[in-house]
Amino acid sequence: MNYQFLLSKNRKTPQNQPLPGREAEMVQGRSGGWMFQADSWSVLRRCLLIGTAQSTFYADQHELTTEFVAVLNQAIALDPDRVAQEILYASDGHALNNSAPILALVLLSMGESPQAKRAFQEIFPQVVRTGSHFYEWLSYTKGLRGFGKVVREAGKAWLAREDVRELAYQLLKYQQRQGFRHRDALRLFHVKPPTADHDRLFQWVIQGWETLPAEPPSAALSQIWWYEWLKRNPTQTRKAIAQGRLTHEMAAPVGQMNTEAWQLLFQDMPIGALLRNLASLTELEVLAPRHRKNLRHLAQVLTSRDRLRKGRIHPIDVLKALKTYQSGGKLGRSKKTWQPVPEVLEILERALALSFEALAPTGKMFLHAVDVSGSMSYYSVSSMGLTCCEIATTMALATAKAEENCVIRGFATDFRDLQITARDSFQSAIAKATCQNFGGTDAAVAYEWAIRKRLKVDVFCFWTDCESWAGRQHPSQALAEYRRKVNPNAKAVYVTLVPSNVSLVDPQDPRSWDIAGFDPSTPRLIQMLASEIL
Repeated sequence: MNYQFLLSKNRKTPQNQPLPGREAEMVQGRSGGWMFQADSWSVLRRCLLIGTAQSTFYADQHELTTEFVAVLNQAIALDPDRVAQEILYASDGHALNNSAPILALVLLSMGESPQAKRAFQEIFPQVVRTGSHFYEWLSYTKGLRGFGKVVREAGKAWLAREDVRELAYQLLKYQQRQGFRHRDALRLFHVKPPTADHDRLFQWVIQGWETLPAEPPSAALSQIWWYEWLKRNPTQTRKAIAQGRLTHEMAAPVGQMNTEAWQLLFQDMPIGALLRNLASLTELEVLAPRHRKNLRHLAQVLTSRDRLRKGRIHPIDVLKALKTYQSGGKLGRSKKTWQPVPEVLEILERALALSFEALAPTGKMFLHAVDVSGSMSYYSVSSMGLTCCEIATTMALATAKAEENCVIRGFATDFRDLQITARDSFQSAIAKATCQNFGGTDAAVAYEWAIRKRLKVDVFCFWTDCESWAGRQHPSQALAEYRRKVNPNAKAVYVTLVPSNVSLVDPQDPRSWDIAGFDPSTPRLIQMLASEIL
């Protein structure tokens, strides 16, 4: 017996202790494990893409949002223009929704430097695109800062935009949100109508139309006129939809909705509304196996990459629609029940795959390690109860489907065979992963398994909350061992699916990367890293 083990350069450090000599770079996570401190820009992107409005297994929404605000304020003071670009990136269909970017926009407007104010004004119309966004921004602004000069200018410009037809559309579709009505905004910002059409539109907002003109006063106000006409003729919904091009949100509150009306709406329904109304369309048999023409139209819309991108449809939106529709009314608060149409489920599967961005296969060998520990089943990211584990499985499978050579397994304190392959549907893959969603967290087991199997992996992809605490060695140590024993050129990508400030990536390792989760471009980015395009 001797003490040669103390001299070994390959000593293993349990994850509940920091790496010797690296203590200054590490922090203790909420799980008790020690991980590397994520840099502030990585944390900012995570918070913008994932959001902090939902509690995780280890922290509640207040704690997460307090950290988000602190990181954001530091970044604004350091480089407001870079913050503006991060907000734009998140808002342009990469974030789970637009709430975190809008909150960040408000905090950017509160920055002390002139550069922060200018950056806010420049990106405002690109982030606040709809009436719903506008009123969410008003709500946060009222609660956090008040309506100073820079805010009044932004609000006036939004309400006095040159395109009156688009403004009328937004004001009609979103008549009240977040405790605000349109007349509140007009009075708050003292907007002077720049044209006659603006003047007529603002009169309608403030006073309504007691007497309906004989015909639309202009093409820009046609939808307003048909909405008012339908209020006076509620049985004529089909005519108002057909000639006035009213949307569901415009027609439903004032007109009588029946199957014929829904059929007309279906033909021109925007892609986002289509995803939200699949249940109603099925319940009314607009979508039914015998209506082949409607099913073909649905497929043309939902499986168009161009429409998905232009509609800023996030993969999680499609996944939520798939899970909700598959339930037949057993999920959520809706009182509707329906029999899911198999063709619709197939279309949603295809839409989900297409909603991710991917390149041609790289020919590399990928090992996808999906975190199936207990903490991944707690964190829900939508009202439909989508868990982090379900989303991790979906994103891993989407990435795997873009490649030819891959292995998909789950890790907790062991490395589990989930029986998932790239040929699985998203529904079946989620079901398989959910059945094994329990246990502690040890990301190192993926590398240890690959060492035992002598499996040559080009890229390890981890889909995780990054709270690894239960292992006998750190993941970075296990990766170094794998490189010594199997493949010295192996790369590692950790896709972080919660808004935390910790990372499993060794900052001294140039072949390991940390990516913020829920981004539709993640599969493409992983392929680019694998091919050394970046």
